[in-house]
Amino acid sequence: MNSYPKYAQVKDRKYEINTDFRIALECDKLAKSNVEAEERALAIIYLLFGDKGLENSQDWQDLMEIALKYLNCGKEKTDNDEEEQEQEVDIDFEQDWEYIRTSFFYDYNVKLEEGTYMHWWEFYNLLCGLSDKCILNRVRFVRNFDIEQIKDIKEKEKWIKQKEQVALKQNNVKTAEEKRLDELFEKQLRGG
Repeated sequence: MNSYPKYAQVKDRKYEINTDFRIALECDKLAKSNVEAEERALAIIYLLFGDKGLENSQDWQDLMEIALKYLNCGKEKTDNDEEEQEQEVDIDFEQDWEYIRTSFFYDYNVKLEEGTYMHWWEFYNLLCGLSDKCILNRVRFVRNFDIEQIKDIKEKEKWIKQKEQVALKQNNVKTAEEKRLDELFEKQLRGG
């Protein structure tokens, strides 16, 4: 039996978490958006904890910390996470949704259709466990493949074309100033 969280405790108040994986994907989309950092935080709190999460502003900082940990599947953020974020991203939930859907069906015979409930942590664990044969991981392999190791020009051209075909659109890229403001906001949330 799994021990996935369903509630968040802040002082003497208990908040039910909306654990459906689609909500976490919406939070991810929000986190990457150009919406003001404070509005993003409140929207994430609302998505995960509903109206009750917005009722007591004294709990917002705690709820946001819980939300960040929950969305990170229970793992605390470390310095290594920041290094990993600087590496090139090889998956985007929104852009890769059809690859994800197809891969879940291919590997697990699970249809991620509307109405299918799955806890965010279960979804993420299954996503991480997809086989190398599924379409998503084949696409990620192409995105990550170092074409500099190829010496044959024709072969290299083929790989360049493949990489271009599956490249992620950069419409979600934040400016350096937006990243800096996000970091400042996160430090404030953590009481820093």
